[in-house]
Amino acid sequence: MQIAYVAAGAAGMYCGSCLHDNTLAAALMELGEDVVLIPTYTPLRTDETDVSVRRIFFGGINVYLQQRWSWFRRTPWWFDRLWDRPALLQRLSKRAAAIDPAALGDLTVSMLRGEVGHQRKELEKLARWMSELQPDVVHLSNSMLLGMARMLARACGPPVVCQLSGEDLFLEKLPPPYYEQARELLRERAAEIDAFVAINGYYADFMADYLAIDRARVHVIPHGLKLEGHGRRVEKQPHEPRVIGYLARVCHDKGLHLLVEACERLAQDSRVPPFVLHVAGYLGTADRPYLAALEKRIAAGPLAGRYEYLGEVDRKRKIEFLQSLDVLSVPTVYRESKGLPALEALANAVPVVLPDHGSFSELVADTGGGLLCRPHDAQDLATQLAELLCDPVRATEMGLVGQQAIEDRYHARRMAEQTRELYRNLMT
Repeated sequence: MQIAYVAAGAAGMYCGSCLHDNTLAAALMELGEDVVLIPTYTPLRTDETDVSVRRIFFGGINVYLQQRWSWFRRTPWWFDRLWDRPALLQRLSKRAAAIDPAALGDLTVSMLRGEVGHQRKELEKLARWMSELQPDVVHLSNSMLLGMARMLARACGPPVVCQLSGEDLFLEKLPPPYYEQARELLRERAAEIDAFVAINGYYADFMADYLAIDRARVHVIPHGLKLEGHGRRVEKQPHEPRVIGYLARVCHDKGLHLLVEACERLAQDSRVPPFVLHVAGYLGTADRPYLAALEKRIAAGPLAGRYEYLGEVDRKRKIEFLQSLDVLSVPTVYRESKGLPALEALANAVPVVLPDHGSFSELVADTGGGLLCRPHDAQDLATQLAELLCDPVRATEMGLVGQQAIEDRYHARRMAEQTRELYRNLMT
């Protein structure tokens, strides 16, 4: 089976969607399928072997230039390729500021307009290339790419599948009138897609309503990890401090401030054994003041001397980081759609404490690998963390139960097998 998988690059950071797309493409290849993973905007950044093609479509520079100045919508294709070089896009993406929905409303709407948007020329390039490829299935990595589907289907005629990847978090921050225009276009274009995929039931239900589509068209295929390298967390000696961990992008949306407040409460509770807070994850330019304010607060409060920020970590360091933890918490302020760090923690027998909303409720119920707390409630988060810190036997048992669930149901091969079955059903 020839599969064309169109994935959106996330500039210079490790992105949960990019990690999912690359892992799935690689696992399908291991099953013997012919997969072409096609980056758009920027090269993909993944902490596993990158299986994407070297060519970039809808290069971020060209997309921006064509949005801002009509002259660039008529330049020859050979000229455009000068701006689509992966090395150039990688270099510029590292310097780029965080993506601000408030500044990208017109571009978002134009991309969703597809063949009648300002980036029509970029879509024509992809459609021509794909018509030569003649895939049996086209898989789009998120609904923000739905503007491509109509022309791609006309060019080569395969079923089109769309992954649902938490894009509502971006869309809900668009200013008027772009928000209303984007929602209308999403619903219009979604009606033309053959199938959608979500990695959990919560997000399948949510996006079926968000896109105004029949829930039966949204298939739930859980994310699967590449399990090589994952193992068991390091058990602490009685005299060693316990380690509370956070692994996610460092920003307000992910709730690090809530975890800091919860840990401050724990630090003042004499019943809680000694602990430290270790944080790892991407820090964008726009979020540096957020972290700086938190670190200033930490240094002046009860967490002083108990905190460390390790920065962004590659796969090897990420696994080492996870295995050093006694519990992981990412208390997002929004309803999380994926929750990959929680799955990765469980893959190393590390229990989790997560807010009782979004995909987290479903994940904890299915794996048995942790506890839930009330969303936005630092006191309840502290209470649940204390439950595991004060009862290491229970924490170990939860971690092992969660790890078994990952090995049974959340591995890359199972994800690829279920995805291939969906493709085959669409082709019959």
